[in-house]
Amino acid sequence: MRYLAIIWGLGGVFLFIGSAVYRLTPNALEAMQGELTSMQWAVAIVWTLFMLVSEGYRGFQKQFSPRVVARSKYLSANPKPVHVLFAPFFCMAFFHATKKRKIVTWCLTLGIVMLIVLVRQLEQPWRGIVDLGVVLGLVYGLVWIAIFAVQCYSGRKFDVDPEVS
Repeated sequence: MRYLAIIWGLGGVFLFIGSAVYRLTPNALEAMQGELTSMQWAVAIVWTLFMLVSEGYRGFQKQFSPRVVARSKYLSANPKPVHVLFAPFFCMAFFHATKKRKIVTWCLTLGIVMLIVLVRQLEQPWRGIVDLGVVLGLVYGLVWIAIFAVQCYSGRKFDVDPEVS
């Protein structure tokens, strides 16, 4: 059950984030293939850099990705059937987490859902420009989950608090 917890936990998170990348990429490509004005290109560049720093570096590399891997490590050492069954949600800290972590996770999720609803109202190329930044930030995050997983499970030092309750 130890390996199932790792594979399903990290794999499920990859599938969840990867599905968002898969669904958003066509919108981003459509916008980039169109005739963008100079202002739209400037917004696209600034937005993409902002998302790489805020979502990619600060959100994923510094917080989410190492915590996901730390929680998968914790789950593999302490497998409970219900936790393993819902391992991707466990790894993302939706449950069996500190009170603060659960509040942050659920509030962030609700905020993301509200932003998705708002962005869907935008017309091209603006929706695609927004989606481009999001896609690049998500891919950056997936890469860091993989890097931290290799670091953690290859025996290297990996001391990240899984924030479990």
